[in-house]
Amino acid sequence: MYTWQELYDMAKERLNPRVLTPFMDAGGVAAAVLTDQGNVYVGVCIDTCSGLGMCAERNAIANMITNGESRIVKLVCVMGSGKVGSPCGACREMMMQLDAHSPEIEILTDLETLSTVTLGDLVPDWWGTERMQRG
Repeated sequence: MYTWQELYDMAKERLNPRVLTPFMDAGGVAAAVLTDQGNVYVGVCIDTCSGLGMCAERNAIANMITNGESRIVKLVCVMGSGKVGSPCGACREMMMQLDAHSPEIEILTDLETLSTVTLGDLVPDWWGTERMQRG
């Protein structure tokens, strides 16, 4: 199993802020997700003028889904400053819809203290809980 430091390093390694076109920037935020199968998938943010971009977390999740997995155990998001960040509302919602165990996803909130929070703590009264439990 990967440590928080290893997951952080994998995400931070992908940080590479750059302008792709006059309409699109990428790489200012990076994320790593660890799956229940022990695999790590990374992604970077893609920001567009039209709002059709993608957060680093959702990019990492898309990479994970593309590779046939859908259950996240841990998530690390690294901001351009190198500090750990928290997923936005859209990313939280996407993760909640992935798997019945998603409320258990551990999210790193501070690298120095190794503080974490669960996705369930961030989304305590999720609208889809009953439907998810019915399968």
